[in-house]
Amino acid sequence: MSEQGQRPIRIGNCSGATSDPGYQMFRQATLGPIDVITGDYLAELNLALNARSYAAGTHPGYEPTARDGLLETLPILNEKGIKVILNGGALNPRGLAEEIHQAIQSGGYNLTVAWVDGDNVLALLPELIKTGLQHLDPFSVPENAKTFLADPEQKPVVTAHAYLGARGIRKALDAGADIVVCGRVADASPVIAAAGWWFSWLDTEFEKLAHALVAGHLIECSAYATGANFSGFEAYPLETFVDVGFPIVEIEENGVHTVTKHEGTNGLVNRDIIRCQLLYELQGNIYLNSDVKADLSTIEVEDVGKDRVRVSGIRGFPPPPTTKLAIFFADGYQCEFLLNATGTNAATNHKFTLFETQLKSQLSFQQALNDFDVLEFQRIGLPELNPTSQLRNTTYLRCFAQASTAQKAAQLAKAFTAIFMQHFSGLHCSMDLRTIAPKPFLTYFPAVMEQSLLREQAHILGELGASIDAGHPPVTEALLPRENYDPPIEQQDLEVFGPTELRPLGDIALARSGDKGANVNIGLFIPSTANNKKRAWEWLRRFLTRGRIQQLMGTDWKEGYVIERVEFPKIQAVHFVIYGALGRGVSSSSSVDGLGKGFADFIRARWISVPMQFLEKARL
Repeated sequence: MSEQGQRPIRIGNCSGATSDPGYQMFRQATLGPIDVITGDYLAELNLALNARSYAAGTHPGYEPTARDGLLETLPILNEKGIKVILNGGALNPRGLAEEIHQAIQSGGYNLTVAWVDGDNVLALLPELIKTGLQHLDPFSVPENAKTFLADPEQKPVVTAHAYLGARGIRKALDAGADIVVCGRVADASPVIAAAGWWFSWLDTEFEKLAHALVAGHLIECSAYATGANFSGFEAYPLETFVDVGFPIVEIEENGVHTVTKHEGTNGLVNRDIIRCQLLYELQGNIYLNSDVKADLSTIEVEDVGKDRVRVSGIRGFPPPPTTKLAIFFADGYQCEFLLNATGTNAATNHKFTLFETQLKSQLSFQQALNDFDVLEFQRIGLPELNPTSQLRNTTYLRCFAQASTAQKAAQLAKAFTAIFMQHFSGLHCSMDLRTIAPKPFLTYFPAVMEQSLLREQAHILGELGASIDAGHPPVTEALLPRENYDPPIEQQDLEVFGPTELRPLGDIALARSGDKGANVNIGLFIPSTANNKKRAWEWLRRFLTRGRIQQLMGTDWKEGYVIERVEFPKIQAVHFVIYGALGRGVSSSSSVDGLGKGFADFIRARWISVPMQFLEKARL
């Protein structure tokens, strides 16, 4: 008798980015029991980066690591009956599916391959723009994105992909597919589809779907759920985080799930790590997919054993009538270079000020200063006092520029060369200055489009060959304005918590941050090791207001930024989105932290008045 639907489904993730090597799929298939393997190979960047070379015939369009994993793991998939769902098809899911189908035939395996399309909506874009294309975050639209809307012909679109849900994948699985290759499906869609297929869920069972959405979110970034990118890692032996096992989620029939990993692998799965990943790249307390809306306001995350964390308490609602649309357009050329300076802080600042003045003067002489859309001089780090080595007394100046043409951008290198021998004392830099050469860049425009316009299909290869329409959600529900609130004024008194000590915020709170286009999000929470956790949570939620986050950002805060704030009381977390903090966003951001991953550690490094009653067990 088949076990399908009779027990929890075990879904293992093998990739969180195209960089995860193919052998991670083989490991998930061989290190223990698994029913389905999912892989997330796409970011909002690599689709765009490969679009031009794919069109020119110099790139296969799909992610090579996804192909490597499938080719290496085919014998095990055939032997154990493990199904695989990947978005590694990227720009060319059909091409990858057909290549794997040929390998199956050559190897004599009894496996059926399918591919899902409908995400590439480039052909629809002119009409979408004509009828009024809406930016995903209308109050934080970068200026270059506004230029694109005003004159799209001057900013040619390279690629445009809608975020698909689980429907096409589910159709393929129901039709007998063992391997499903997708393009741009939402990161959690493969997990939703796998659970829905396993338990024969209806697409209106929103509570179950919402739990599966969160399960997919938790494991989509591979090692992030097993110890990577964990702000509390210093409390554990470093070898814990070397070659960590990738995550597995066990989903029950009601959608409640447990995150774990294969026994005997490195890494950790505990409540703090899973809370970190849960808070990663959220946009408030409502998590969206084109199949379901998940309300995380009452979510619960609990340790239930060694490397086992149970997640429950999620409410589900019908999806919105729209889905996210990622558009990338050619926006000009950019270049950058780094200079080093050694010396005291005052002297270094003076040196960098001299260089900036010299370079701008030379650009003015070349009548090129106003040709740049972006010209930034970023001072990175501070020299150590009484240094023990030259390296510890050296800091960087990063010069970053963007212009509409390669010729305009090339003026930066010309100016730098002209003033090079007029440099400040002790200037030094890498002998490799290739980054100063102009290179084209793409701008990311996140938009929304109606799901009813999608033409999603699942295509089955081989003897079962068929093309199946995925259809559309049977019911949708309009989005309400996002929640955004501070604690009531009467609850913002901090003196009731007693004497304080100036300490880094990180001594009392863990955090995770990430990017949402041009925006950065951050979630902060009380660690499991905290002394008097309930009382510490009450202090944290009072302390972390929108005004406080603005204050903690220091000189990074700029006029025009907008902050949204919500609370997750059952996991003792406060979450913020800071709109506009990543500038132009993703591939066109001038920030050295364009994906926002360092923002949480910066905020945790800020010194604040921490109540002493919480410090004894909270120091991390």
